[in-house]
Amino acid sequence: MNNKVIGKVSQKGQIVIPIAMRKSLGLEKGTEVIFELNDNKLTIQKVPTALDWADLVETLPVENVEMDKEGHYDPEKSPDFQDWMDDATNGD
Repeated sequence: MNNKVIGKVSQKGQIVIPIAMRKSLGLEKGTEVIFELNDNKLTIQKVPTALDWADLVETLPVENVEMDKEGHYDPEKSPDFQDWMDDATNGD
């Protein structure tokens, strides 16, 4: 969702997050959020829950990699390992 909505700050300093945005982010009563201020821009982000992390882990590929005593592996037995390591070290 890429929307801009104008809201107002209440007398108590509260802001209402529009319902469509709350639903999109899965924000419910009691959901924790992170407020971040950078270069005069306020960002609000949902704090990941244990379920969010579990869902993320489910998407990770699984490949058994056997290493020898020198830390080498057989690329034919683990064809995706090098690409995964490259992505992990390059921040992808």
